[in-house]
Amino acid sequence: MEKLYSIQEVSRILGMPKDTLRYYDRIGIVSPSREDNRYRRYSKDDLIDLMNIQIMQFADFSLDEIRGKFGFHRMKNIDPAYCEEIATFLDAKNAETRKKIAHLEKVSRLLDVAAETLRDFNHESDLHLAEIVREIYKDIRKAEPGTDEEECNERKG
Repeated sequence: MEKLYSIQEVSRILGMPKDTLRYYDRIGIVSPSREDNRYRRYSKDDLIDLMNIQIMQFADFSLDEIRGKFGFHRMKNIDPAYCEEIATFLDAKNAETRKKIAHLEKVSRLLDVAAETLRDFNHESDLHLAEIVREIYKDIRKAEPGTDEEECNERKG
């Protein structure tokens, strides 16, 4: 007979609060079996699902995305169309992540230059900072329709 784990054991093993485990059960992401006394009993497969959920949350997936897209190990017959749909979803999520990384790299560059400018404040360093700010501003405005190059250049100090 397969070993089943109590909510207390799962909480300790995975470092997840018991309230989180109850919430996952309530919204149907992981639904452990129940004993006659209605206590949750988690299987090894449930623990694997919970570990996958933790990894996916670390990868910035929302619970809605996890619940809506992934059936984990319960898929007995894997449909190639489903796999393609998930692969396309993962590609889009990766592209979104890369955009965030590019954004954060620009923010980091801006912060580096701003700190450098403040440490050695002079006209040249101030102009360099202003140039980077304009570059970032242009990137921000590109995402918004109706903004043109001239509007960005009007803001030059």
